[in-house]
Amino acid sequence: MAWLVFGVMMLAVFASVHHAELIAHRIGEPFGTLVLALAVTVIETALILSVMMTDGAKSAALPRDTIYSAVMIICNGVVGFSLLLGGLHHKEQMFRIEGTGSGFAALVTLSILVLIMPLYTISSPEGTYTDPQLIFVAVSSLALWLVFVFIQTIRHRDYFLPGVGEEDESVHAHPPSSQQAWMSFVLMLISLISVVGFAKLLSPSIQTLVTIYKAPQATVGIVIAMIVLLPETWAALRAAKANRLQTSMNLAIGSALASIGLTIPLVVVFCVLFHRDLMLGLEMKDVVLLCLTFLVGSITLASGRTNVMQGAIHLVLFGAFLFLTLVP
Repeated sequence: MAWLVFGVMMLAVFASVHHAELIAHRIGEPFGTLVLALAVTVIETALILSVMMTDGAKSAALPRDTIYSAVMIICNGVVGFSLLLGGLHHKEQMFRIEGTGSGFAALVTLSILVLIMPLYTISSPEGTYTDPQLIFVAVSSLALWLVFVFIQTIRHRDYFLPGVGEEDESVHAHPPSSQQAWMSFVLMLISLISVVGFAKLLSPSIQTLVTIYKAPQATVGIVIAMIVLLPETWAALRAAKANRLQTSMNLAIGSALASIGLTIPLVVVFCVLFHRDLMLGLEMKDVVLLCLTFLVGSITLASGRTNVMQGAIHLVLFGAFLFLTLVP
């Protein structure tokens, strides 16, 4: 039964990416990647809040684990596979550092404020924030995400426009009509909701495997995060193979930034209104891996040119993240 659910879920992933690409072809970039990233993040946030409502105090660390997993999966897994695949097909690829670099700087800032700074404040127990501190972080997160969307879509849209790849067949196709685009938008939402629903159905099976093999509890959250991020991962890999690495970077940085900029404000409002505990500070092992990811990421983005070596480095970090979760 679990394999059947997984197979249907993969069909939903491919369907969501297909409809997202149709929307992107109609409205142009970077709006297309923004629509997919925004839809996935909103649905993921709804999933987090639904679990927090039912599990109570047991889910105090769920937002932290989900955001940390999403950032590590995107910044190392999605970026690493995209760079490796693009490098194997095209040797060297380019992207605009003006847009990607500013988004990455915002991501580093928000990640440290949300996941690391709670370890060093003294107004509340280690790893937590007081309500005023939570509100400040929530407002800062939302403000930086909104500024990023503004420069991405209005003020500096040209920084995020991908070049035309030789294997990009969509360039030669006629854009869909407005009616087809709206239909694709509805079908994309249905597909993404289905992915999350199937992820929840698979959760008991994953939990059983974790229990059998005595793996850490955090493994469940990582597997579910991977499933939820499958549509964006598949879209990023397709873009990298078509020599449109800018689209891959837009998806990666935009998704990671949205996972903090939208999730944290909603979670904070929920926790403050309903007086729920919220554990945000990471364990020291995870702090080191996160900082190493940002250090390597800044080197990767420095020149605007990539090759297979950079992809391999990010994939080693991704492997270290997975391995040290299983063997802490």
